[in-house]
Amino acid sequence: MEYYDLIIVGAGPAGSTLAHRLQNSGKRVLIIDKQTFPRDKTCAGWVTPAVFESLEIDQKDYRKGRTLQPIQRFRIGMMGQPAVENNHHKVVSYGIRRCEFDAYLLDRVQAPKALATPVKSIERKAGNWVINNTWEAPLLIGAGGHFCPVARLLGDGPGSHETIVAAKEVEFEMTHQQAEACQAQGDKPELWFCKDLKGYAWVFRKGNYLNIGLGREDNHKLSDHLERFVEEMKASGRIPGDLPGRFKGHAYLLYAHAERPLVDDGIMLIGDAAGLAYTQSGEGIRPAIESAMMAADVIRDATDYSAASLQVYGDAIAERFGNRATDMEPAWQVPDWVKMPLASALMRSHWFTRKVVTEKWFLHQEMPPLKRAV
Repeated sequence: MEYYDLIIVGAGPAGSTLAHRLQNSGKRVLIIDKQTFPRDKTCAGWVTPAVFESLEIDQKDYRKGRTLQPIQRFRIGMMGQPAVENNHHKVVSYGIRRCEFDAYLLDRVQAPKALATPVKSIERKAGNWVINNTWEAPLLIGAGGHFCPVARLLGDGPGSHETIVAAKEVEFEMTHQQAEACQAQGDKPELWFCKDLKGYAWVFRKGNYLNIGLGREDNHKLSDHLERFVEEMKASGRIPGDLPGRFKGHAYLLYAHAERPLVDDGIMLIGDAAGLAYTQSGEGIRPAIESAMMAADVIRDATDYSAASLQVYGDAIAERFGNRATDMEPAWQVPDWVKMPLASALMRSHWFTRKVVTEKWFLHQEMPPLKRAV
């Protein structure tokens, strides 16, 4: 049996950020993931400058052999209506490919890694957690996404009672002919809201790569919604007519709807495993890395790993993202006051699409970057 101070299940942005932040803490850390890296991760893939600042990433270094698409503009509309285009006249976000981004973050981690290693068993023995009858630690971190096996240990875990967002998307490298035919521009992602306001679709060009997808809180007939959107985009020339491959699906929880406890004795959940995706946009990268940073601070200072001691992390999450019980809007994409037919008019407004949809819901410009604790 190999002993560690903590075991992190999931090597995505949340897990790798936590392991990286604990490198000089004296903690013995093991990070486990069922996949090898680089991995094919389904995600639209954009991050704000705040993410690069919090992660202390040198953009010049990151650009070496990787995609980093500056974004200055957005094209936003409601399906069936003309789109509104807004120019921020500065870089407000970046397009990344998750296969590159996640591998870059994991490569910075010096701790031992057990990749291509599914978690087959989790047992509690003498106050410690034993994984696959091989590794033992008093603290177990769930960072394995919506269906993280560690999350199953808390309450009911992932289940049908949770209101999830289901999404389908595809990302591929365009041929010369496809790139010539595609009217979508790299510095101007397109966001198209469903008429019932239960989701949105996107067209996002990152260099020579194109990402197309649609996510809905109500996943009923998700494929039908996606098919109609894709056909509309093809007909308007926004995307090539010959898309390769099949659209891949994934699921995640929005912060306002997640009911999972974040801590228990010897357990913490971070990132999508904790259900931290922003309620209005569904974006999960920034909440994932910030939750990992807050968890690292708590772990570094903890004298024990009881639920009472670890609750400091839960309090920090509530302070940063709001109290789920009282501060969150019940709707997914838009608050209650934005309803049809008002929403239809608002989505044609330059002020609303820029100040509310883009700067508030998607970029979260009112929230300063989370800094490393001194």
